[in-house]
Amino acid sequence: MRPLVFALAFFSAASLFGQIPINGYNHVALSVKDLEVSARFYRELVGLEQITVPENLKSIRAWFKIASGQELHLLAGRVDSVANNDRNGAHFALSITDANPIEAYLKTKNYPYHRQQRFDGAWQIYITDPDGYVIELNEPKR
Repeated sequence: MRPLVFALAFFSAASLFGQIPINGYNHVALSVKDLEVSARFYRELVGLEQITVPENLKSIRAWFKIASGQELHLLAGRVDSVANNDRNGAHFALSITDANPIEAYLKTKNYPYHRQQRFDGAWQIYITDPDGYVIELNEPKR
C-alpha cells in the first residue's frame, strides 16, 4: 500500500509542474530578410561559430553554435520588420563574463548599444541585429 501512496503523491506533484519534462535548450530560430547580412552580423560582430548546414538548406539557412548543445538558426524569408524591438519587449539573452571589454569592442566597431546595471549589480548590454531583433548580453549575477 505504501508504494501506491508514494506513486500517487509523485504523479500528483508532477502534474502541478506540467507534463513536458524539459531537459535543456536546443536552439532558437529567427526569420531574417537577408540571410548573408544576418549571418555576417552573428559571425563577425557577435563572434558565433558558424556550423555546417545540410547541403539542401544552405541557400535558406545559417546555423551558429551559441554554447555546447545550444544553437541559433537563421531562416531566410522574413518580409516584415521586427515590430517589438526594444529592450523592454521581446528579446533573447546571451551570457557574457564581463561587459567592459564588450563595450570597448562595440565602441571600436562604432556599433550602437545600450548599457545598464541590473538590480543585482550585473551589467547588461543591448544590441540589435540587422532585422531588429534585440539581443541582451548579460553578466552573471553578482
